[in-house]
Amino acid sequence: MSVADDAEHGGGHADADALQARVMELEIKASYTEDLLEQLNLTIYRQQQQIDRLLDELRDLRRRVPEGGPAGGATHLRDELPPHY
Repeated sequence: MSVADDAEHGGGHADADALQARVMELEIKASYTEDLLEQLNLTIYRQQQQIDRLLDELRDLRRRVPEGGPAGGATHLRDELPPHY
């Protein structure tokens, strides 16, 4: 049996097996990639929810504090005397 005969008879089967193994490997990689993408999307969604909550809280805090600073005249902590003085 020559190399040409092997290619005609047995080589085609080996090529099909190699191709099938390669396709299976690619399907597994695609599956892992889809799972990772889903996890990343969920992470981004949760982070956006947290950002939205923090922005709402910041808006609320800005509404509570008047534009000129806190009431009472002191604008910096250095300007205030500690309670024991």
